[in-house]
Amino acid sequence: MFLDIHTHNTKQQQGVIAIQSLSLSESTFLAMPKTKPISIGIHPWYGKLEELPKNMKYLNVLARQDNVKLIGECGLDKLRGERMKIQLQILEPQIALAEELQKPLILHCVKAFDELIALKKRVRPTVPMIIHGFNKKYEMAQQLIHQGFYLSFGAAVLKSEEVAVALEKTAAPFFLETDEAEIDIKEIYIKVAEIKKITVDELKDVIFANWRQLGLL
Repeated sequence: MFLDIHTHNTKQQQGVIAIQSLSLSESTFLAMPKTKPISIGIHPWYGKLEELPKNMKYLNVLARQDNVKLIGECGLDKLRGERMKIQLQILEPQIALAEELQKPLILHCVKAFDELIALKKRVRPTVPMIIHGFNKKYEMAQQLIHQGFYLSFGAAVLKSEEVAVALEKTAAPFFLETDEAEIDIKEIYIKVAEIKKITVDELKDVIFANWRQLGLL
């Protein structure tokens, strides 16, 4: 199977296991799937401090479903959403819930890696924390890996040489995703296999092992 750790595509593809990302702000929240693998959280674009108690109450219940594999996407974004201080206040209880449930976090982070690293050092969670849609240089990849984060690569590997180099040099466990891109996860696998100089089948084994390591399968 091809494994897609983060997608907003609701269509199921044959031969693909995909974790569909849902936000508490979306209309699908109260009618979320009961069997297909999903992630659920408060996206930093939509989170409001005054809605946090209500949303955390809902999240605390829904995140316990067996098909909820990840908490998120949640995270920090300096270009959109509330002020950083508020975004941190919204993110921290989601990390605490992930820690309680022992479910990994899928994280959105835009221009706020320093703040995210500082938060991780302060709260010291033991659950895996995955940066989705990584699209930075190798040096940033190494910094995040050194701080205990995992990286998920998406469509950026198809068009950015810097991201391709970061992936090529990354020896740590990594993941692949489609996010909001209108692209088949198989295309990403083909490109990543080329970058890693292995076959697609070998790459499928690598990604499968990485999912198993995080308890996603």
